[in-house]
Amino acid sequence: MSREKTFYITTTLPYINSEPHIGFAAEIIKADIIARFKRQQGYEVFFNTGTDEHGLKIYRKAQELNMDTQEYCDQVAEKFKRLKEVLNLSYNNFVRTTDPDHIEAAQHFWQLCEKNGDIYKKNYQVNYCVGCEMEKTESELENNRCPLHPNQDLEIIEEENYFFRWSKYQTQLLELYKKNPEYVYPKHRLNEISNFVKKGLQDFSISRLKEKMPWGISVPGDDTQVMYVWFDALINYISSLGWPNNTEQFEKFWPGIQVAGKDNLRQQSAMWQGMLMSAGLPNSNNVLVFGFLTSEGQKISKSLGNQISPEEYTKKFGTDALRYYLISQMPIFADGDFSKDKFIETYNSDLGNDLGNLAVRLTNLIEKQNLTLKLEKNSDIELNETLVDRLSQYQLKEALETIWKKVRGINEYLTKEAPWKIEDATEKEAILENAAQKLYDVALALEPFLPETSEKLRNQFEASNITKGEPLFPRR
Repeated sequence: MSREKTFYITTTLPYINSEPHIGFAAEIIKADIIARFKRQQGYEVFFNTGTDEHGLKIYRKAQELNMDTQEYCDQVAEKFKRLKEVLNLSYNNFVRTTDPDHIEAAQHFWQLCEKNGDIYKKNYQVNYCVGCEMEKTESELENNRCPLHPNQDLEIIEEENYFFRWSKYQTQLLELYKKNPEYVYPKHRLNEISNFVKKGLQDFSISRLKEKMPWGISVPGDDTQVMYVWFDALINYISSLGWPNNTEQFEKFWPGIQVAGKDNLRQQSAMWQGMLMSAGLPNSNNVLVFGFLTSEGQKISKSLGNQISPEEYTKKFGTDALRYYLISQMPIFADGDFSKDKFIETYNSDLGNDLGNLAVRLTNLIEKQNLTLKLEKNSDIELNETLVDRLSQYQLKEALETIWKKVRGINEYLTKEAPWKIEDATEKEAILENAAQKLYDVALALEPFLPETSEKLRNQFEASNITKGEPLFPRR
C-alpha cells in the first residue's frame, strides 16, 4: 500500500495521577503544529494522543481518594480530553489504555513476543521508583533516590514476574541508530541513547503480581499477573491504528513519528523499539525528544505549589496566546522557563502590538477607503519555501520567527509609506493592497501555529468588504 501522502504522529500518553500541566501542553501543541503543517502539504494525517491509565500510581491515587479505580480514570481522562478545546488541537484519535481494543492489542502483542521466545519468568529484587514507574539501577540513583523524584522513597520489589528479553536486541538497536543518524532528534539525544545501549541492556520485568497490584491488563494465560504499565502503555501507538484487527489502517499509517519529553528517551527509543523487533513489526520512523519546562527557575511540582494550568492562561489570554508563547519563547528541544511576567510582556508586545495593532489599523484604513481587494493565496513564495524548510526539520521556533519578521516588516512598510498622509487615491490603494496581501500571506502561514487567529484574519481579508474587526489580542 502506498504511503506517499500519509503521515502519523503521536504524543506520549500522559499518566493520569494528576491533572493536565503545562509540560504536556507544550508537547501536544508542538505535535499539533507538525500535524497541521503536514495537512497543509496535502498529507492525510493520523494524529494520536490519549491517557495512560494503569499502574501502581493510579491504583494508589484512587485508593487515596476512596474511589473505584476505573471511576477515577474516567474522571481524569475527561480533563485531558478537554485539552482539545482548551488548546485548539487537531488530533483525530484519543486512546485510553483501559479501552477494550487496547487491552486486546496489548495481550496479542504479548503473545507475539512470547512466541518469539522473548518472555520468561524469574524471581528478582529491584529498586523501584513509583514516580517513574520504572526499575532503577544503583548507577541511576543520587543519594539512594531517583533524581527525577528526589522526594519519594524507592520501593523494593521482590517477587516472581515475567521478563522481556531486552538484552537480545542490543545489536539490532545500535544498527537502527547507526543506519538512521536522525532517528532520535535532536542529535545529542541519539548519542545519549546509543551510549546507554552500548553499555549493555538488562532484561526488564513486564508484569506484577495481581494480588499486590490489581490495576492492570491480565497476562495472557496467567491470571495471577498483570502487565507492567510501560509494556502495556507503549502498545497504544499501534492499538490506536486498529492493530491487530484493522491491518489496512495500520499498514497505511505505521510507522510514524513519536514526540516525547526527555524523561521518556529510554522508553520511546529503546524499550519500545526492542519490543517492536520482538513482535516482528516495523520500528518507528523518528522519535522527537523535547526538553522540560520550569517555572520562574524552579522545577514544576505539586510540593512546591507552582504547577501551571494551561486552561488558566487560555481563559484569560486566549488559546493562541499560550500557543505562541510556548513556541516563540521556549526552546523546542532544550529546557525552558515559563515566566508569567515574560508571558504578559510577550503577549502585549508581539501579539497585541506587532500583530493586533497592525490588523486593526490596516483594516481600518481599507474600510475607510471602501476598497475591494483581490488577494492571492500563498503569493509569498519565499515565505512558504522557508517555512517548509524550517518545519520539515522541526524548527518550529525558527519558523514562527520567520513569520514574525514578516509581521514587523509590514508595520515598517506602513510607517514608511504612511498611506494616511497620501492624497492620491490610486497610490494610497496600491500601498494598502500591497500591505493587505502581505498580511493575508501571514494569516495563511500562521494556521499551524495560531489557528484561531489565522481563521479570523483570513475571514477578514477574504470578505467582499474588508472591515475593521475586534482587536485580536486586547492589551492586558
